[in-house]
Amino acid sequence: MNSVTRLGDLARNELADLRKAATDEDEGLGPSGEPRRRYRTIWISDVHLGTRGCNDRMLIDFLDHVDSETLYLVGDIIDGWRMKKRFYWPERHSAIVRRVMKRAIRGTRVIYIPGNHDEMFRQFTGMNFGGVEIRSKAIHTTADGRKLLVVHGDEFDAIVLAHRWLAFLGDWAYRTLMQLNVAVNMFRRFFGMEYWSLSKHAKHRVKSAVSVISRFEEALAHEAKVKGVDGVVCGHIHTAEIRDFGGTVYYNDGDWVEGCTALVEHDDGTMEILHWPDEIKKRADQPVKLKLKAAA
Repeated sequence: MNSVTRLGDLARNELADLRKAATDEDEGLGPSGEPRRRYRTIWISDVHLGTRGCNDRMLIDFLDHVDSETLYLVGDIIDGWRMKKRFYWPERHSAIVRRVMKRAIRGTRVIYIPGNHDEMFRQFTGMNFGGVEIRSKAIHTTADGRKLLVVHGDEFDAIVLAHRWLAFLGDWAYRTLMQLNVAVNMFRRFFGMEYWSLSKHAKHRVKSAVSVISRFEEALAHEAKVKGVDGVVCGHIHTAEIRDFGGTVYYNDGDWVEGCTALVEHDDGTMEILHWPDEIKKRADQPVKLKLKAAA
């Protein structure tokens, strides 16, 4: 049984229960009963469910504290490359799928644009599964009227397109770095230190990596200009960024393996990158500030 079939069975077995749970639970409330932060649109990508490197706990925390009218899943949500070799699927990964599907059932528009790691779902483009729309790309209209092309971005990665074996080699090297990242952050948590991304630090230190990222950003911005839209939203390279290329805006929502970031649109069309480790830290610091204020 292949990974797509097994994942399909998992989703079908839970869908009926999800429909009931979606109507039974309080809508719009976070885990402590407080209202969730509401955004007009949320974009996330590069979650890599099915791998040990997925920062599942942090993503669950994110989904429990935010809500939106539209949710874009911009590729590499499930890592089919890894799951072809070894089926790894802990309960926390099912919990993430349940949270996304509950949103779809409650009325959030959920659009899934598969990437290169979950390319096995591209064969279902145009279909709707449990309220989740599967698309190859999308055009999003912001609240202030701008048109944004939404793609995963791997189609603009020359390494993935021209040298697939090199892409797999790079994937192996990246996974090795991710394993080190997990070990480093376990050590940091033990000593009460905040989350830190080893691979993000490495990318910013290596000039060639910075150059590749810059060329990727330019290529995506150029494609948006060719398509006659105002900007582009993508993932793929695990580097969250907002850049303006002569009036064409490039947005990258980052990832949930190392950076743990999301791109959000506010009700007025303003766009923002949320770095969730920082948001968790702010939340943890809030009770301390309240206590200090009360004591004063």
